[in-house]
Amino acid sequence: MSAAGRTVEHITCLGCGCACDDICVVVQHDRIGEARNACALGAAWFGDGSITQDVRVHGRTASLEQALDEAARILRAAQRPLVYLAVDLSCEAQREAVALADRLGAMLDGVSSGAAAGILAAQRRGRAGATLGEIRQRADVIVFWGTDPAERYPRFTSRYAVEPRGLQTPEGRSSRTVIAVDVGAKRGPRDAAARVAVAPGDEIDALGVMRATVQSRRATEDERFQSAVELARRMSAGRYVALVADGEPGAAPADGDVAEALVTLAQALNAPTRCALVVLRGGGNRSGAEAVLTWQTGFPFAVDFAPGYPSYRPRPGAIGLLAVGELDAALVIGSPASLPEPMATGLAPLVTVAIGPRVSAASFKPAVAVDTGVAGIHEGGTAFRMDDVPLPLRPVLTGPPTAAGTLRSLRERLGA
Repeated sequence: MSAAGRTVEHITCLGCGCACDDICVVVQHDRIGEARNACALGAAWFGDGSITQDVRVHGRTASLEQALDEAARILRAAQRPLVYLAVDLSCEAQREAVALADRLGAMLDGVSSGAAAGILAAQRRGRAGATLGEIRQRADVIVFWGTDPAERYPRFTSRYAVEPRGLQTPEGRSSRTVIAVDVGAKRGPRDAAARVAVAPGDEIDALGVMRATVQSRRATEDERFQSAVELARRMSAGRYVALVADGEPGAAPADGDVAEALVTLAQALNAPTRCALVVLRGGGNRSGAEAVLTWQTGFPFAVDFAPGYPSYRPRPGAIGLLAVGELDAALVIGSPASLPEPMATGLAPLVTVAIGPRVSAASFKPAVAVDTGVAGIHEGGTAFRMDDVPLPLRPVLTGPPTAAGTLRSLRERLGA
């Protein structure tokens, strides 16, 4: 191929938690011309690969060295700093962020705290899970609980859960039974073979009835739950059941009761059959952040280093601490577009350092902004799929400094 065009295969897409690693990127004139195999969400995530490369200190263009010196001064002067992880970061950059939070005695949190309900439920109860490869090879009954992957995880059904042929599903979709559970307005796939409707107010009770039915206990005579009883019996008769739910904000319950009920139902189903709870997660290496934080600190999010050691503060978390005015400075790492609205609003009055893709355009106007490349496009390393499988990131374009390298330089400036 000419110097003006080249093809890079086996690229991992971080557009959603599926982290599809079969993308073939065509680069033309230092821009991404095509991302073959990518869904619409993935194509939008890759874009043309162009990115801002600004370095700003108090609104003025500066050198990288000047920006890092000012960032170090701001963070050293802070009495109660926050380190916040957004998306589009490699695990290597996330590890540098943990080291910085430790050095600063900071509160360390990130966008993964939006999925706190499911994470905390799994911590309390444990979780019967599986890799997406195992679901692809073995699952013959797939129940989508109040979610349609086509909306936010477009290739989930085609790559893993429904369409592919597997060791125990040789005919692909014909070897599987797909069931949609519609919880109010949260509907399952339109083309499901069977549908069960559950009123939002009855969701926890329906899951409890299903668990009792699986455990051969008398559940209820209430007619509202007869379809749930039949569903539980149908799932118990399957060879390998995949129970699929969305774990991201806007889909998962904020109080965690439904998340815990799903966890315990999947555990109960592992007596009469095999069942895995598949929790759908968003993109940008969110799962990687949880893996890195757990590895380095013992906790997946909301880690406070203020006592001199990592302590767990899932409640109130960073957003809660911002709301009561406990934090006085922040280091935001990653793409600012992924920040939840309460976090972006809470950062506005703080002195903030931002390092990551397109941070110079952040709405909270950081005092120091250093644009970096996007992990998986301009920066290599490692990312985690939603099922906690690590995948390599292969950069396809050169760009601004890497987030991992910039954070390492900042940590060195802060000293011991």
